[in-house]
Amino acid sequence: MSFEIHYDDRVIVETARGIEYGQVVIAPMEFPDERVPQPLKPILRMATADDRERAAENHRKEREAYWICKSKIAERELDMKLIKAEYTFDNSKVLFYFTADGRIDFRDLVKDLAGIFKTRIELRQIGVRDETKLLGGMGVCGRPLCCHTFLTEFAPVSIKMAKEQNLSLNPTKISGSCGRLMCCLKNESDMYAELSKNLPNKGDQMTAPDGRHGEVQSVDILRQRVKCIVDMENDERELQEYHIDEITFIPHSKRPKNQQPKAEKAAKKAENEGNEPKEKGNEKKNPEKRPEKRSGEKPVKGKPEKENAGGEKEPAGKREHERPKNRRPKRKKGDFQRRDGESARKEADAT
Repeated sequence: MSFEIHYDDRVIVETARGIEYGQVVIAPMEFPDERVPQPLKPILRMATADDRERAAENHRKEREAYWICKSKIAERELDMKLIKAEYTFDNSKVLFYFTADGRIDFRDLVKDLAGIFKTRIELRQIGVRDETKLLGGMGVCGRPLCCHTFLTEFAPVSIKMAKEQNLSLNPTKISGSCGRLMCCLKNESDMYAELSKNLPNKGDQMTAPDGRHGEVQSVDILRQRVKCIVDMENDERELQEYHIDEITFIPHSKRPKNQQPKAEKAAKKAENEGNEPKEKGNEKKNPEKRPEKRSGEKPVKGKPEKENAGGEKEPAGKREHERPKNRRPKRKKGDFQRRDGESARKEADAT
């Protein structure tokens, strides 16, 4: 470049929307190639006095365009909220940003605006976070909103980040101006996750330097200190604070479970019922009495034997003449004719 750039200078740059008027917020510095965002647009030239007057005129026209568009939305009775109107530096396009709960058919609105401004019209639907980024404001920390000053994109933020930092889960305290979780929860999330790796959880068992045992009551992640309820003499308990390097602890997930053998559980159950437990090995199962087998006969299990005319028992498997259940005998064609004749004779006799 044939010109020097300093902090707070006004410049003319090339963007995805075309030629724009901008302000330098960070002085030039060297960056590794992998940290440079791609594609990197160039700075065309330093802004002149005419460029500054043109930028000021565009801001005045944006306010007029905002109220004109707002009135047209009311005429069309469209369910949308207009946020901001922007002119490109060369006045080749007018952009209108709005929010809505669902999809809006604004084709007729675009025709009305194009007839008024005699230029290209573009309407963009944005979310509540983008709305706050465009309008700006002050955060609960007393500084300008991060999204309006330096954030180029929104990182995903979850309630788990607030839990890891021991913050209050009250939505009014961890939400930003947009009503969503504050973006700054992401800034220290990685550091808190790294510091929490070697810390116990609330409720974990610990051993103090003097050999006393206790339970973790609270954890200070940044100071790397824990408060524990320690068992003292005479069945007393006392709250004491230790550094993480001074104690040994068993994580709650790895705490050994007091599992008793099955034989001991059965013995305790028998004692509670008032019966003496039986020793293993002395219990003998009484085999069921089975009917005596006759030579050449194989009785079918689960079916009783039937006595025949001579008084002898016949196995169920030997009943050749026993018909299966739910099965009718086959009938011949002559049977139906004979039965029809018999029924006809019976009707004649009845009459």
